[in-house]
Amino acid sequence: MTDPIAIARRYIDLWNERAQNRRRELLTENWTADASYVDPLMNGDGYDGVDALIAGVQQRFPAFKFKLIGEPNGYGDNVRFSWGLGPDGVDSPIKGTDFAVLKGGRIKSITGFLDQVPAGV
Repeated sequence: MTDPIAIARRYIDLWNERAQNRRRELLTENWTADASYVDPLMNGDGYDGVDALIAGVQQRFPAFKFKLIGEPNGYGDNVRFSWGLGPDGVDSPIKGTDFAVLKGGRIKSITGFLDQVPAGV
């Protein structure tokens, strides 16, 4: 049985990990080697592609962190969860919802939707 809360928390942990070596460990533990990520602004394939996306977001928003919003849910090999990106202690100015497809309990693909993005971001 897939635990959507655990999947979503590990995903958020990955996006918040600043140390590249540790981020790479999290990727290989929780994502398939041929995993893909796509949202309206970016896409990447495999460990290298996903890692580069995460590093780029961290570079663009160095003081921001991801956090879960609400309760992740799912069925079978599908997980849905919402997240916020922003500074600690305030309502996240950037929000989205991601859909994960799993394979063997690991993320095979992510399709992301941006629910709230301030102008100029």
